[in-house]
Formats: sequence, C-alpha cells, structure tokens
Amino acid sequence: MIDAQHHLVLDGVLPITGPTRVRVIILVPEDSDINETEWLQAAAANPAFYFLKDSEEDIYTLSDGRPFYDEG
Repeated sequence: MIDAQHHLVLDGVLPITGPTRVRVIILVPEDSDINETEWLQAAAANPAFYFLKDSEEDIYTLSDGRPFYDEG
C-alpha cells in the first residue's frame, strides 16, 4: 500500500537483515482489463510471433493427436 506521504507500506516482515538497499517492482492496477478477444488480437498481431507464419514451423497435421471436445 502507498500511504498519504507516498511511502510504501508492507503487509508483513521481510526475511532480510537490514538496513540494506533493495529493489522493488511495483505493479500498478490497469484502468480496465483486456477481454480475451482483445488479448488474442494483440497476440496475433505481435511481431514476436511472425516466425510462426513460416511454413517450416508447420510441423503438425490434422492427423496428429486426438480431437479435444470441451464439455464445459
């Protein structure tokens, strides 16, 4: 939690002998969550996955594995 003086307040005791400097990663809540469709569209358009469009990456066929039927 961040208090009124902009100080970080922890919920518990840290297992570190101090005083010592530490690095802290702060995750700020998003204003709104991305729905699954938006997430999939963003992942599909991400250049990091362009290598999957290469025909050499097509290592599976429809005859591989077994079908999965979602019963939920």
